[in-house]
Amino acid sequence: MDLTQYKAASGRLAPVWTLEVQTLQEDTDRILDAVMAVYPLSYGRYQRNASISATGRETAQPEVGSTTDTHVEGFAPGATETYPMVELKISVPRDLALLQRVMDAVLEVHHYEEPVIFVREDWVSRAAYDPRRDNPHRWWNNGRGLPDRLD
Repeated sequence: MDLTQYKAASGRLAPVWTLEVQTLQEDTDRILDAVMAVYPLSYGRYQRNASISATGRETAQPEVGSTTDTHVEGFAPGATETYPMVELKISVPRDLALLQRVMDAVLEVHHYEEPVIFVREDWVSRAAYDPRRDNPHRWWNNGRGLPDRLD
């Protein structure tokens, strides 16, 4: 199916690559800043668009010769380690040169030498944008406004 032909009153679809980066919560801003130096993470009329999951857990069993084996005194290769992590999701247009720059930026500032990064071919919605639209469900019309901001 060719989604480039998708057209609806609500908008269209655009081809993107979605990057899902497993990282520490406290490192998300550093990664986003590095990516912003090469691409503004645009979504409609907004920049620095990303999704950060709630903190979960990642687990692994580092092998002999791994960075953990090299740098953690007393580490026993093959032992299971579990650490906190979040999933940072961003999307970029399907432009290979851009994807390479974004991946290089992430890899440069990530705390792991081989971070878990999933890259998917996705389609993202692009709304028929009208900030004055009188739809009663929009935040500027629904009486609730925007949710409280997080720090």
